[in-house]
Amino acid sequence: MSVVDVQGLTKRFGSKTAVDGVSMTLERGEIVGFLGPNGSGKTTTIRMICGLLTPDAGSGRVLNYDVLRESQKIKREVGYMTQRFTYYEDLTIAENLAFVARLYELRPVEEHVSRTVRNLGLDERRNQLAGTLSGGWKQRLALAAAIMHAPKLLLLDEPTAGVDPKARREFWDELHRLAANGLTVLVSTHYMDEAERCHRLTYISQGKLLLTGTIEDVIAQAGLTVYVIEGENLSPIAEDLEALDGVDQVASFGATLHVVGRDPARLKRAVDAAVLDRKVRVLPGATTLEDVLIELMSAKG
Repeated sequence: MSVVDVQGLTKRFGSKTAVDGVSMTLERGEIVGFLGPNGSGKTTTIRMICGLLTPDAGSGRVLNYDVLRESQKIKREVGYMTQRFTYYEDLTIAENLAFVARLYELRPVEEHVSRTVRNLGLDERRNQLAGTLSGGWKQRLALAAAIMHAPKLLLLDEPTAGVDPKARREFWDELHRLAANGLTVLVSTHYMDEAERCHRLTYISQGKLLLTGTIEDVIAQAGLTVYVIEGENLSPIAEDLEALDGVDQVASFGATLHVVGRDPARLKRAVDAAVLDRKVRVLPGATTLEDVLIELMSAKG
């Protein structure tokens, strides 16, 4: 049985359709990256899955509860972490967690708080005011609050925005530890290194789900061709390429240009024309996840 199995979820706000017929499945212990440009419908989809918003259309089950009629039961067994820090900055870590424990009617409160701070490495800071924590420690507190009631599904809405790389890596190590113990995670992110740490990816744009699969699946589905141009004084070549038919992306990486297109024949003609009589080397390149996402955003975002 899937942890999440929803079909055709739709949500409208006035005349605007924020989410348009989204279908999604999540399996136990899976980390799924939820990608898409700002305003694409990620947050609205997450809120429908966790029971905070009722879909205007669609059906399905979350944790074997009906997504339309049993939202209160879904909320009890889901952890939800927003991008914005929402806990009390004038309370300590322990006091914030005790407040959350009481909301979920966890007894005894102190036992749950102590176990949570120990498991998340917060012991030494349990009496520190939340408002004095760095971004990384606030993030860890928010994660602790989201999982202290032992949810079966964790929904994360851009949880590492504004957090330094070391704290982000530690956060993702913790997510993988939790997933290995059976927790299912849906996480929205704009960071390529985070997307690459997911078991599977789903991409949404303008409220519609465009693709889903492993990184390898997503790259293969995109059908892009890549050339790498090596040499000196590449700026004029880049300018020429950007104006040529068949070129969708041109990006500089050190002393190389990364050139991407959807039509192999048109792309090759453009590259050949741009490098004619120039002392450079042209090599076939490998498509990256970033190439695919930029292509999707350019075409649909």
